[in-house]
Amino acid sequence: MSCQGCGMNELLIEIKFEGAHDRFLLRDVSMHMRLRNALHHVEEDTLTIKEFGARELADFCENHLDRETIQFRLPGEDWRPLSELSVLQDTKWVEPLIIERRVYMHFQPIVDMNEQIYAYEALARFMDEEGSLLYPNTVFSAAKTRGRLYALDRLCRMKAVEEAVPLRAKTFINFIPTSIYSPEFCLKSTIELAAKLNADPSLFVFEVVETEKTEDLAHLKRILAFYKEKGFQYALDDVGEGFSSLEVLTELKPNYMKLDRVYVHGVSRDSAKQLTAELFLEAALRIGSIPLAEGIESREDFEWLKQRGYQLFQGYLFGKPSLPPIPRQEERAWNL
Repeated sequence: MSCQGCGMNELLIEIKFEGAHDRFLLRDVSMHMRLRNALHHVEEDTLTIKEFGARELADFCENHLDRETIQFRLPGEDWRPLSELSVLQDTKWVEPLIIERRVYMHFQPIVDMNEQIYAYEALARFMDEEGSLLYPNTVFSAAKTRGRLYALDRLCRMKAVEEAVPLRAKTFINFIPTSIYSPEFCLKSTIELAAKLNADPSLFVFEVVETEKTEDLAHLKRILAFYKEKGFQYALDDVGEGFSSLEVLTELKPNYMKLDRVYVHGVSRDSAKQLTAELFLEAALRIGSIPLAEGIESREDFEWLKQRGYQLFQGYLFGKPSLPPIPRQEERAWNL
C-alpha cells in the first residue's frame, strides 16, 4: 500500500464559488456533476470533482460565468483562477511517464583529492513516448503542477537504488523533503527495495535538494534521523542558501555538505567566491561533515579548492553524467 501522494489515483480537483451569483449555481452544478458521476463531495461553497468534470465546468463558465471569480486547486495546494485550469491539462503527459517508469539513471563520478573515484551521483533522465529525451526540470515542473511530485520523486529514488546496486560503490541519490509526508511510511518502499537487493545501506547517501525551500526544519530532521537509523548517510546541497546558521547545521549533522557550483566556477580568480568557499569549509569541518565542491570545470579551481582542504570534488573536469559504468551483462547477473 502506498500513500495517496505516491499513488496515481484519479486526480481530484476542488472548485470554490466566490460570487453570490456563482454560489447560487452551486446546487445545480453539484447535481449535474453527480449525474455525470464526476462529484466526489460538496461542502458549503466548495465542490470536489473528478478532472473531466472540472474540464466541463471550465468550458461552461467560459460562456456563462466569470471564470476569475471561480477558483480551483489540487487538495492541499493554493487556489488559482479557473481560467488557469488549462495548465493542468497541458501537463497530463507526465502521468503515463510515471506509470510506465520512463526514467533511467546517469551517474556522475565524485572524486577524492587524488582524482580517484570515491562515489557517484545518480541523476534522473526521462523519455517521452517516442523515446526522445525530456529535460528533468520540465518533468519535475509538470509533476508539481499536477500534484504528482510525490509519485515522481519516489519513482526516481527507487530507480536510483535499482541501478546503483550493481555499481558496488557509494552513490548519492537526490530526494525532495517536501515530497515525503511521513518518513516511516513514505520511505518504506525504498528501505524494502534496498534490503531485497541485498544492498549495503552505508553505500547510499540521500541528498537533500531544494534546501532553500525547506521551511519545516523539524520535518527534515525527522526524515534524516530515519535515514540514519536505517544505516544510510545523507548530504545537504546548496547549504549556503538554505542553512546559513551553524547551529542548524550542527543539529542536522550531515555526513556531507556540498558547495554549490555558483561559488565553485571561477573560485581561483574571484575573491568573493573564495571567502564563501573558505567559510563553507570551516563550517563543514567544525560539525564533522565532509566538504564536497560540485560543478568543477577547470583545473585551476580544483587545485585552489584542494589546497584549501576540500576533500571531494564533482564536475565535468572529472566526468560527465553517463550510463552506469559497468557492462549490462554484469548488472543482470548482480540482480539475479
